[in-house]
Amino acid sequence: MSDSGAVLVINSGSSSLKFGLYVEQGGQEAVRFKGSATHIGAEQGRLVVKDGAGEQVRAVDVRHPSQEEAFREAVRHLEELGGERPRAIGHRVVHGGPRLREHQALTPEVMKALEEATHFAPLHIPPALRLIRATERQYPGVPQFVCFDTAFHATMPEVASTFPLPRSVRDQGVQRYGFHGLSYESIVARLAPQVPARTVVAHLGNGASLVALERGRSVDTSMGFTPTGGIPSGTRTGDLDPGVLLFLMRTGGMDADALETLVNHDAGLRGLSEGTSDMQALTRDAAAGNAAAELAVGVFTRSIAKTVGAYSTVLGGLDLLVFTGGIGENSARVREGVCAKLGHLGIQLDSRRNETGAEVLTADASPCPVRVLPSDEEVQLARHTRRLLRG
Repeated sequence: MSDSGAVLVINSGSSSLKFGLYVEQGGQEAVRFKGSATHIGAEQGRLVVKDGAGEQVRAVDVRHPSQEEAFREAVRHLEELGGERPRAIGHRVVHGGPRLREHQALTPEVMKALEEATHFAPLHIPPALRLIRATERQYPGVPQFVCFDTAFHATMPEVASTFPLPRSVRDQGVQRYGFHGLSYESIVARLAPQVPARTVVAHLGNGASLVALERGRSVDTSMGFTPTGGIPSGTRTGDLDPGVLLFLMRTGGMDADALETLVNHDAGLRGLSEGTSDMQALTRDAAAGNAAAELAVGVFTRSIAKTVGAYSTVLGGLDLLVFTGGIGENSARVREGVCAKLGHLGIQLDSRRNETGAEVLTADASPCPVRVLPSDEEVQLARHTRRLLRG
């Protein structure tokens, strides 16, 4: 079979599944169909498929009890729409543990290493493994590849990836790994071939992180051992004094499972606002005088600005700030709140450009430009999958 056939990519989240079927045109990956299944596990889900022109060609309300069910439903619709049988399949995997730090072919040895790395990401690796097995059953004999969010950050220097812990702990693989790597890769690809020497990218969505890029290479990032670290996210705490967890264990009787639920599902914007992690709702409520919503937005924007400032020190200055992700691309309020604290770095926000969502948000005379760029994890998956297929 030719290695120029269609490539199917699968990007699974906690309650969603994104997928895309790509074909090669003129040396570039062109989307044939692209879609998503949302609200997986809820009573009412939705599946949407768009064609290569971005036109919606399928939209159905359907309950997806699991990622595997959502995948099977997606495949059924792709086949009905005339999608080709894939020549190869690429999976986004959030964490591969300390042994898997490169995008690679899925082999029995890689599957075993993923199974052994489950304790590094118990919320992410088990569902990824189940989805991989479902894909193998759906497409027996089709080569599969895994792309790790942590791979992009393997270029971090030791001083950035090392936690201040005894070697006996660090030798167990406890270090800063970093995440959102495929998103950051896609931003670097958009900026190429002229990637500024000192760039900070803020990926702001339900999961949120930042990266410091030195000539396009990751030299520091906010998320750490797990995606729970760094700046606050939709439902995650971000960095937290470990003494807080010890306090809750000793005085509240919380065990590991209860703490895991707290720091991953009940904290962040949802915990601060006492109800929602939706930035559009938080912005609206804050404008209406809701103190909890105002606090949530304030903590979020302050944390981002502090991290940008810290990374400007790591990089020795700042040549470009990029916002991406659902919040980064769509929330003028968040972008304004962040940039208002960064004037000392040469950022002069143009309010009209920010409100209208222009690609360049800063005034023409701003020494440091700020841009809004959509990331595309799926096309990165397609690029890596085809490259690996070709050996």
